[in-house]
Amino acid sequence: MSNQDLLEEFLNEFKEGQFNANLTSKQKHSLLNILRKNRPAFSIGEEPLGKIQGHDTKIYLAVDILYPPILTRPPYPASLETREGVQKHINELQDMNVIIRM
Repeated sequence: MSNQDLLEEFLNEFKEGQFNANLTSKQKHSLLNILRKNRPAFSIGEEPLGKIQGHDTKIYLAVDILYPPILTRPPYPASLETREGVQKHINELQDMNVIIRM
């Protein structure tokens, strides 16, 4: 099966889902392999991969223990050296398209 055939099969099989439009053909093929390998987690029976309908659930988040004191401190300015390091990491994450500037 050619890469184009695999890509078309991927798009058909994953039509209910959403994925990053910037993925390369190779990345989409790799993603499809992962989804197929773990099909029970992403579909029911022979249904297409993607949104599983009829199995909605609500997730309630609760905090049983109060936040530790270190997390309840008011924010304070970071040193210039720390800010430069943080900015460097932010720039790296943006370059890798992990985060985007809003």
